[in-house]
Amino acid sequence: MRSLVVVAVVLSIMNAGVYGADPDPLTDFAPGLKTFTLRDIFSNGDVSVDSGGVRAATSVAKFPAAASQGLQYVRFKMVPCGVNLPHTHPRATEMLTLISGGPLQVGFVDTQAFIDILHPGDVTIFPRGTMHFEINIGFKEADYISALNSQNPGVLTSSVSILKLPLTTVATAFNITERAVKKLESTIYASGRGLKKTSKSGCVPGRDITVDF
Repeated sequence: MRSLVVVAVVLSIMNAGVYGADPDPLTDFAPGLKTFTLRDIFSNGDVSVDSGGVRAATSVAKFPAAASQGLQYVRFKMVPCGVNLPHTHPRATEMLTLISGGPLQVGFVDTQAFIDILHPGDVTIFPRGTMHFEINIGFKEADYISALNSQNPGVLTSSVSILKLPLTTVATAFNITERAVKKLESTIYASGRGLKKTSKSGCVPGRDITVDF
């Protein structure tokens, strides 16, 4: 029951915004460009690295040809037990393809949870604005790609977002004391776009993980 309350509160936060698609471009492409190719996204893209792996994305600053095209492309290399924390994209739907390694456990939450295991060659979708995640539950590094239908999809990390609510609201949602919420705030991952490594107790490489909401 407590899990249902927490999910309901998080969903209300994630779905509270006003969503809208990118505007139609006024030109076919940005003028004055001499190339429409980004060489080696892991060297020249928008890159973040931590213990969970490497994330490399396109951005207009690093890849001007993407301006006004309504797209973002992200490639991940995630170590076993690496996690892309539960988050939402308020302005984009995401299509994810596992290229190699893993497998990945992935899923999103709407009025119910949709959890699945991806193997190389599999494709899944996270509808716009829904809270979703990925975790490498295999023995091998997971190499996967996400395509999003917005130049600036936005990223709201769910755990960080809920802790921005008034203290009493969060304590009531989790059915814990305000003191416990403050303690939780001190242990939460900092807001960021990088991958995270789970604790040893939270992941066993090679074993499918089931979630009971």
